[in-house]
Amino acid sequence: MKMNKTSYLVTRGTKAQRLDAFISSQSNLTRSRIQKLLKQGLITVDSRTEKASYKVKEGDTIAVTAPDAQEGMLVPEDIPLDVVYEDDTIVVVNKPPGLITHPAAGNRTGTLMNALAARCGKLASVGAPLRPGVVHRLDKDTSGLLVIAKTDEAYYNLVKQFKDREVEKHYAALLYGAVRSECGEIHSAIGRSASDRKKMSTKTRRGKEALTQYEVMRRFPSATLVKVKILTGRTHQIRVHFASIGHPVLGDRTYGRKVDVAVEGRKKIVFPRQMLHAYSLKLKHPEDGRLLEFSAPMPGDMEGVIRELGK
Repeated sequence: MKMNKTSYLVTRGTKAQRLDAFISSQSNLTRSRIQKLLKQGLITVDSRTEKASYKVKEGDTIAVTAPDAQEGMLVPEDIPLDVVYEDDTIVVVNKPPGLITHPAAGNRTGTLMNALAARCGKLASVGAPLRPGVVHRLDKDTSGLLVIAKTDEAYYNLVKQFKDREVEKHYAALLYGAVRSECGEIHSAIGRSASDRKKMSTKTRRGKEALTQYEVMRRFPSATLVKVKILTGRTHQIRVHFASIGHPVLGDRTYGRKVDVAVEGRKKIVFPRQMLHAYSLKLKHPEDGRLLEFSAPMPGDMEGVIRELGK
């Protein structure tokens, strides 16, 4: 990553103020971004590190090392979006499969956030520059409903709702095999896999509590469609939990790897991506507290394979 280094000299006319406030007044960096750079040791005062609360003095030379502005900024892109709801504080989107939620290493453009930057202009500053207002996310190949905050007040309100388990999210998941019970729950902690740091696992010593509830919606000879409610928001939670009980999400190439099923008298049914869709979202409006409920129809690829399984 290309880094830029900028220096600022504290002059006589500058009032004694906090280090983070001074840098904010001299640059286009947000206070939250400055805090992160301070923690990373990328901001120094006369070659020494200081806290954000340090009061700058005349003669201080402050050096700021930060990623190239062009590389670290969120580039607005005209990408079509299915916007379910929007007002001055939040926007709710039905994300299609294949669309990444926010930029990361190797994927700086073509994401949901690039599209929202073009549509909304201003979003919450929390999470900037690449994830402004992102309260929760969906994996690239998972489709469905996402809420993004357009103001900092809305962001913190939604974060609290998620933390207090006031937000209700329901998913439709197509699982491999015949799930025995009509309903149930999986209560297994989830953490980083010891054998592969890119994966999550229930077999971990330092996992975080994870609770998934499910109910059978429809049965097929070689698969089960279930309604899923997650009470915690761990990375890959649904995929990891169902793989741990022997019923991985069909099409998931990371957990379970069941990408097709054999159907008697016909060709195998192939699943192009993980068959997981966030179809329902219920939350309180962060400004006036009214209850909001949203739904998103099942995408065509998932609807198609369910139709094939049911023949």
